[in-house]
Amino acid sequence: MYPSSGHTNGYHDQQPEQQRFVTTTQRPRVRRGPRGGVGGVRSRDYGDGFRVSGEDNSQLPSQQAEQQNLAPCTDFDKAYFHSYAHVGIHEEMIKDRVRTDTYRSAILQHQRHIEGKVVMDVGCGTGILAIFCAQAGAKRVYAVDASDIAVQANEVVKANNLSDRIIVLHGRVEDVEIDEEVDVIVSEWMGYMLLYESMLGSVITARDRWLKPGGLILPSHATLYMAPITHPDRYTESIDFWRNVYGIDMSAMLPLAKQCAFEEPSVETINGENVLTWPHVVKYVDCYTLQIYELESVTTGFQFKSMMRAPFHGFAFWFDVEFNGPANVNANAQLLLPGSPNPQSLDCVVKKKRTNPNDTLILSTAPEDPPTHWQQTLIYFYEPMEVEQDQVIEGSLTLSQSKENRRFMNIHLEYSSGGRSFVKESVMR
Repeated sequence: MYPSSGHTNGYHDQQPEQQRFVTTTQRPRVRRGPRGGVGGVRSRDYGDGFRVSGEDNSQLPSQQAEQQNLAPCTDFDKAYFHSYAHVGIHEEMIKDRVRTDTYRSAILQHQRHIEGKVVMDVGCGTGILAIFCAQAGAKRVYAVDASDIAVQANEVVKANNLSDRIIVLHGRVEDVEIDEEVDVIVSEWMGYMLLYESMLGSVITARDRWLKPGGLILPSHATLYMAPITHPDRYTESIDFWRNVYGIDMSAMLPLAKQCAFEEPSVETINGENVLTWPHVVKYVDCYTLQIYELESVTTGFQFKSMMRAPFHGFAFWFDVEFNGPANVNANAQLLLPGSPNPQSLDCVVKKKRTNPNDTLILSTAPEDPPTHWQQTLIYFYEPMEVEQDQVIEGSLTLSQSKENRRFMNIHLEYSSGGRSFVKESVMR
């Protein structure tokens, strides 16, 4: 659809109504179709660098997606994309120096794979990662976003005189069409608790449609962790406060206060002192091999041993992502496969791996690392449980995409310790 040379400039509106990223259903690996794409999509040039797609055979992007066995765009998706049109969320992400500096460092670290190559930025937002890739020498960058922020991204590209190398595509990865394969995919797809928002599926879709064999994906791997935590200050502020309010007994408020404070997961910042045990690996993601159906539900069993006597208030979740090439999958990745027999020792391997800055570049959201806008995700209990040093905490966790809205995440947590067993269910909305 877009020739390999002679681009006039940047913005291509590839969807009049459909918006950003969603993929949840199991399907076979999809490669890009013949030149021109499904349904004969062609771009119409309206001048000043704006191109709006027209569809032969009067097909909408949702119809094209269905023909390719791709997930259609729902009303929930449209609301999700609309939320990303607000500048505030992009300001927060860009101001997260840990996030943005790590991505820029990763792009420069892999410059030899990017220079002179074709790159796709999935969920480009304001276009900052696409611009980093262009600055690293990319021959061409397809910057894809279904949110209306794509309009501003195109203006940013033009203001930086990069319209000859960055093409902004306004549409979902599941719907847009390009006329060539790409050498590199870059995306900042991680949500709270890693998998919230279900954007990773769109990266996998882009990989299956356009990435050349042996191509580069940044980030390449991700790991979600969990650990028991103690957080008495939080419990005191939100719950114990009601026991005596200006000398008035308001303990009748306690049930409602607990429900309002702890019914759903809470995104906040804790530190290493709040963590009671070594973390457990919930899910290890290899972006080069992951299939979309694997994201529909993730289940893990866990067993912890408390390192101290303390009130046990809940579980914390965090993640890290790695920026590896496909040939650089190290031995640690093999150890982190599901079903590994000794998760505690695996966590030690991961911790040890971080100590050498010359190894894999890692973006971490762990409590002991510099804070990021992701913070940590906490699931609190309505009532804390006292645990002794070396007391065992065990159970299971299932994370599944909500049937109501695939971008929501259902959490089913079963845990037991000291002869008591509990179940906690919540939804991350």
